[in-house]
Amino acid sequence: MLGELGEEFFARDPREVAPGLLGAVLVCRKGGATVAGRIVEAEAYLGADDPGSHASTKGITLRNAVMYGPPGHLYVYFTYGSHHMLNIVCEPHETAGAVLIRALEPLLGIEEMRHRRGKKSLLELCNGPGKLAEALGLDLSDNGSRLGRGPVRILAGSPVTERVAVSGRVGLSVGHELHLRYFLEGNTHVSKGRTGPARSRRRTETGRDGPK
Repeated sequence: MLGELGEEFFARDPREVAPGLLGAVLVCRKGGATVAGRIVEAEAYLGADDPGSHASTKGITLRNAVMYGPPGHLYVYFTYGSHHMLNIVCEPHETAGAVLIRALEPLLGIEEMRHRRGKKSLLELCNGPGKLAEALGLDLSDNGSRLGRGPVRILAGSPVTERVAVSGRVGLSVGHELHLRYFLEGNTHVSKGRTGPARSRRRTETGRDGPK
């Protein structure tokens, strides 16, 4: 049986956690249904010195407070009026950091994912952060919940056989040039987002404009 990743795994620099999550299995039980997918893409977000992070403010805000909390908790936010985004809090308590889960390879509950997404194509179910949050059934009510105690748990996967590739982040107006996006090269479930500056998108309180 695969071991569950807990607080110790996430109490580290997001730049270590993000590539370490590739190949892990994310399981979500919501609304009486269980769905799961293999993590194939993730982005690291750091503290106040990272211009693309929600922590790049003058301090703790209502929105980013969860990023400063204990590691191994969900940071779920809503953007563009239509997308929820799933992040896992990293770093020790009171130090901001998180990893955005950008794409999953569906493994379990695929019909439920299709129902939630209104999509038939397997490749379109979870190949982007907004898509996967919808497929998992997550929303703002899950913000701050603890892995293993709330709807989500993450299990250590088998060692990856694909090459781990690194690039700039996607969908940011600032901080996009930092090579903090990690993905399994050649995996068909990786998102199609392009790195580089965001295109005419309404900004949020920081450079994290929206779906990445």
